[in-house]
This record gives sequence, structure tokens and C-alpha cells, in this order.
Amino acid sequence: MTRPAITQTSRIARRPSGTTAAARMVPEETPVAFSYAGTTHAVMMASPADFEDFALGFSLTEGIVASPDEIEAIEVEDLGAGIDIQIRLKDKANTRFEARRRRLAGPVGCGLCGIESIEEAMRSVDDVRQSSLTLSANDIVQAVKLLSRQQPLHAETGAVHAAGFCVPGKGIVAAREDVGRHNALDKLAGALARAGIDGASGAVVVTSRVSVEMVQKTASIGASFIIAVSAPTALAIRTADESGMTLVALVRGEDFDIFTGPDRVTSGVAKNVA
Repeated sequence: MTRPAITQTSRIARRPSGTTAAARMVPEETPVAFSYAGTTHAVMMASPADFEDFALGFSLTEGIVASPDEIEAIEVEDLGAGIDIQIRLKDKANTRFEARRRRLAGPVGCGLCGIESIEEAMRSVDDVRQSSLTLSANDIVQAVKLLSRQQPLHAETGAVHAAGFCVPGKGIVAAREDVGRHNALDKLAGALARAGIDGASGAVVVTSRVSVEMVQKTASIGASFIIAVSAPTALAIRTADESGMTLVALVRGEDFDIFTGPDRVTSGVAKNVA
């Protein structure tokens, strides 16, 4: 099942030289529902592409399953107004998920019913400090440059995030795009799992800022590096440090900042090291 990921629209282009009618390509976004055991668990606004990768990656990075083997089937249904992805879990995973769902469901009107949901959002991050992966300053710079060449949707629209996986000596071995930065990373996680690529073998590279969720999802992939073109949040830095992850951000040309785990960068000096 396919939907167009981009659409042509008309616009009025106002420039110093004058105003003209013109066309422009813009990204589509559509509601994508993840349903487990017939019940909707989450709805994301996302680019209508790579649905199987999205479902698998979301299930993995949100801790719903521990491995792809715990998923029995993924079925994608186009409902017109949006996409419904039905994910059938195997017995043990389904039992675990049902218990988690009951724990997160609080009574209506209860002032404390969000406490467990807050704890879920602030769940402990996977530990990646045992990783032996190192990258040179040139590896980091090249990873961002290589990812920019694997962003066809962004090239046409200028409005789509990307997440890629860079393996030293091989370059970007997988990349996914989406209007949402978390979605792009989930889709990448699913693509890596489906291809059997070990998350510890490379670095996650993203075109967005680094939030705590991006760090959590990167750690769940098993990657010890996250490299970003934009800045991290304070909580993302603390979480990366807790997990033993190397967080490199603000990669602009040859310049970048290392916020955590500087020992994994084998050459080059960051402007600001936290």
C-alpha cells in the first residue's frame, strides 16, 4: 500500500524582484495509529511511508517488544482519513503489554492518574557504555555530509527530518525520512532490525535537535553515538551521560560540539565539552 509522501501545491512567491504565482512541493502528513490486540495505543502524525519499519521501530524503541521475534504480524490498513497499523504480539509479549496498559490507565478525573505516565516518559535509559566504537572527527563530519545525500524528500520540500545509521568504513547503511524527527528515528530502528544490522556497530545521525526521547530511542537501538546538526536539550545531555552515550551536536561544516563521552572521539577538539 502506497500513498504519496509529497504533493505539489500552488503558492504566491513574493521576492524583491516581484510577485509571481508558482508551484512548490510540500510533504504530506497523515495520522498513523498503532493498534495492539485490536486497541489503539498511539496515534502519530507522520509521513505516509515505510509503515512496517515504523511499526517495528516504534514497538522496539518504546519497549513494547524486546525483539522483532515477539511480533507475530504487522498489517497496514488505509482508512482514508489515516493509516491503522495492526500489530499482533506473541503470547508473552502480549501479556506484558496488557499489564503495562492496565498500569498506565488511571481513573477519569483522578489528579494522580498521570504519575505512572510521567514515570513511563522518564523511563530508565539502556546502558551503552560497554561499546568499543570510536569515531574520528572526520568520521563525524562525513556522516552528516553523507546523510544529506540520502534525503530525497527533504531535497524536494525542505521540510522533512532524516535519521541515518553510519558505520565506519561503510558510510550510511540505512536512512529514513519523516515530517517528525522521532518518527524518522523509529523508522530507522525498524529498518535496522529488519536488516539484522547491529545497533552497536555504528552511529545514529539526525538532522534535528536532540531531545531526551531521541537519546532513549538511540540507546534502545544499542548505538553508543548520536550525532546531530542541531542542539541538545539539558535533559538529553544528562540522559546521554547516564547511558554512557557519546552525544555530538551542532555539526556545521568541520565544527561540532561534544557534550558527553568525548573519549570515543579519537581526534579533533570540540568547542564546548560538557
